[in-house]
Amino acid sequence: MNATLPTGSRAVTAMSKEELRNEKLYQTTMHLARKMLIEGIISEVEYRQIDTIFLEKYKPVFGTLFSDISLTSEA
Repeated sequence: MNATLPTGSRAVTAMSKEELRNEKLYQTTMHLARKMLIEGIISEVEYRQIDTIFLEKYKPVFGTLFSDISLTSEA
């Protein structure tokens, strides 16, 4: 059962267990990929490829908000 919370004119629904699981898997995967990028193990092109693959696989709710952020400030 999804809970709703009225915010303005739209209702916000809670994440399902599967959505939460997918979000955690995506965030964990990308954390490891970012670490590999910073350590020079993979290139930024490879990082972007990994991001694309796992965005498609997990379809994260919040992950898409962060997927386009430039990584140059982290390196």
